[in-house]
Amino acid sequence: MAGWTVKVTVPDYPKCIICVAPHTSNWDFILGKLAYASVGRKAGFLMKESWFFFPLGYLFRSIGGIPVPRRKNSSLVDTLVRKFNASEKLSLAITPEGTRSRTSHWRHGFLYIAMEAKVPIVLGAIDFRTKKITITSEFTPSGDVRADMRAIKTYYRDFTGKYPEKFSTEASD
Repeated sequence: MAGWTVKVTVPDYPKCIICVAPHTSNWDFILGKLAYASVGRKAGFLMKESWFFFPLGYLFRSIGGIPVPRRKNSSLVDTLVRKFNASEKLSLAITPEGTRSRTSHWRHGFLYIAMEAKVPIVLGAIDFRTKKITITSEFTPSGDVRADMRAIKTYYRDFTGKYPEKFSTEASD
């Protein structure tokens, strides 16, 4: 894969959340999708609802895309918990940064989804410095969201995004 190496050692769970970081470029999506497919696995993904216009909407849905509404009063966590509970097999890649721009406020909905749907979280990293994509660690939420986010950010601290200045593992409120 153009000089990239892929290492996936976590089990091929029938259901899981793949927490992916750093997320600083649209290349993250392409590389991540290709890397996971290269080991014979499929994963869905979340993407901003505005990308699901004709004809891209059909393409994204066909490869596992789930549109994320940007409006208030929509519970994506509840929707995804129901989706996990109704599925026999579902792996879902989620970028907790929620943006390709620099932010220290990572979204924590994936922790709630994992706890409520009782699915494991595996940690996927795309490292542009080393040209490695790894999914070699699992994370079990403790229920203390702040402590869990600190631990997850600490895990990702050594990875470098395509645009390093857009990646932050700093603590947030």
